[in-house]
Amino acid sequence: MIEQDTVKLLRECDAGIKMGVYSIEEVLGDVNNGNFKQMLEKAKSDHQQLQDEIQILLDKYHDDGKDPNPMAKGMSWFKTNIKISADSSDNTIADLITDGCNMGVKTLHKYLNKYKAADEKSKDIAKKLINIEEELTVDMRSYL
Repeated sequence: MIEQDTVKLLRECDAGIKMGVYSIEEVLGDVNNGNFKQMLEKAKSDHQQLQDEIQILLDKYHDDGKDPNPMAKGMSWFKTNIKISADSSDNTIADLITDGCNMGVKTLHKYLNKYKAADEKSKDIAKKLINIEEELTVDMRSYL
């Protein structure tokens, strides 16, 4: 049970990171403020570093990880493009990133509760990802 929950939790973290990186990449070209752009690039880098850690653990279990749900990814793309076409300000982008982070935090907590038997290292990675998302949400506030 421990190994099974561990792999499932790691896979969900992997999918969440891929979704976060995709979302950041989707808006980076529209960001006007240099500091805001740097903040998003750092968050993207933080996500990718954590993804490297996850991949090492997934390799140990001979698992390829998980891609984001195609429907969720498509809906995110649609929402992002509709909102940015109506208003491409940094406020809109901060709002979109905040929504994504909040969804990520909520989902990760759900999986931490669901996969209670996961090993501590995997739980710590999920908690690190939650912290990255929460910090980014706080950072977005000055751009809302």
